[in-house]
Amino acid sequence: MKQLVVKKTFLLAAICASTLVLQAQKGAQEKANFVHIKAGESSAEILRKAANIVPTPRQLRWQQLELTAFFHFGVNTFTGKEWGTGKEDPQTFNPTALDADQWVRVAKEAGIRQVILTAKHHDGFCLWPTATTKHSVASSPWKEGKGDVVKEVAAACKKYNIGFGIYLSPWDMNAPVYGTDAYNDFFMEQLTELLTQYGRVDEVWFDGANGEGPNGKKQVYDFGRWYAHIRKLQPEAVIAIMGPDVRWVGTETGYGRETEWSVVPADNLDQDAVAASSQQGVAFKPQGDMRGDDLGSRQKINNAKGLVWYPAETDVSIRPGWFYHTKEDSLVKTPQKLLDIYYSSVGRNGVLLLNIPPDGRGLVHEADVAAMQGWKALRDATFNNNLAKGAAITSVNGVRPAALLDDNYATYWTTKGSDTTAVIELDLKGTKTFDVLMLQEQISVGQRIESFVLEYQSGGQWMKATEGSTVGYKRLLRFDAVTANKVRLRITASRLQPTLAAFGLYKQAAQ
Repeated sequence: MKQLVVKKTFLLAAICASTLVLQAQKGAQEKANFVHIKAGESSAEILRKAANIVPTPRQLRWQQLELTAFFHFGVNTFTGKEWGTGKEDPQTFNPTALDADQWVRVAKEAGIRQVILTAKHHDGFCLWPTATTKHSVASSPWKEGKGDVVKEVAAACKKYNIGFGIYLSPWDMNAPVYGTDAYNDFFMEQLTELLTQYGRVDEVWFDGANGEGPNGKKQVYDFGRWYAHIRKLQPEAVIAIMGPDVRWVGTETGYGRETEWSVVPADNLDQDAVAASSQQGVAFKPQGDMRGDDLGSRQKINNAKGLVWYPAETDVSIRPGWFYHTKEDSLVKTPQKLLDIYYSSVGRNGVLLLNIPPDGRGLVHEADVAAMQGWKALRDATFNNNLAKGAAITSVNGVRPAALLDDNYATYWTTKGSDTTAVIELDLKGTKTFDVLMLQEQISVGQRIESFVLEYQSGGQWMKATEGSTVGYKRLLRFDAVTANKVRLRITASRLQPTLAAFGLYKQAAQ
């Protein structure tokens, strides 16, 4: 009899294990970086698909950086121009005290986790000794033509354990072959040098600039070939802006949308592409409306041919221009302005790309350094103390509420069954004063929350402190200061079960 019971127990366990495996396999199949929408699919089915689209590993790593930096540096630094002409004499490039270590150290100390160097801007001048052209540092007086800015920045990034990326302008006003088929081969050679000679590259950044070359013609760029080459040589690198992994937010102000969906419609996703898809993600630039105020609402996705995880990078310069100009030393953005930009970029489900242009000496200017240090101090003074820490959490229809405050992004709260709304109540164990809310979805499950309200208890009644729409990787909301000992978060709409990996309440530092 005991043997029969044991056999039945083992059989039941095996059946349960098989069921879990099948469910896991089904879930894995449902979750992808993009998906095709079939004609006639219901709104409910489209919503389910949207809720299960997730970032690739490279996109998730990029999103978790939060803060990245641009180093615009080149002949424009010495001519005073924003855009060169390609006719500049390489002798113009001659920094007197170039210190890439200082650039990267300043960025790292400000909390920036990855930098991107303008290896070649539209003028075609290359910051490395390329074999493709004489229009490079090899023809400059800097280090008697033996210098390599790309090498020095890459080495500094490795030293400080910070990500390294390159900007390579597709437009080249100097290359004689620009405007012909031969230019795409030329560009491939430059890409190969940059992606094979400097170790790991974490981001490749293209813009869409496309003007005339020396022959008066515009170039037809072979982006598909370039993307495939990058995937082969640096498979973990994100390809940004004119690329498949990261899109431009649409302005150069540093301010993202109030409602920012990472899941957006794309018109060029076909069934064959979906059949071949995996967590490696798409290898072509998604096409569709990427500039409107509303990119991914229910109305937008209901009319889509396909959906893709395509998150926003929010770029801005610390100065009015992108290259260094002495006349702008007094116009560097203040720490307070940078903080407002932080709330409106990182705090709106974006990654901030802040340009910090080195000066003619080859150093980040003292004014920029001071602004960065002040900005970091303001962020630390606010976000180093989560006033919700130690709170007692109640969530009637929720599971794993402790995950909200465990400082572990991998763990997350969600709802039981198929609930798409929820209430999370926190007893703060004492009266606290706060004016910032921080929320983080676990985007490895998907981006789902569509609306929420934060309330506080006052005189036995619940009063609204703030409200918002999307959350995504991180949402930060400022509001008039509130003093209370109990708060509750009401998630009022979500695509399938919502998730939250983190919850925070903070008091803004005095400015």
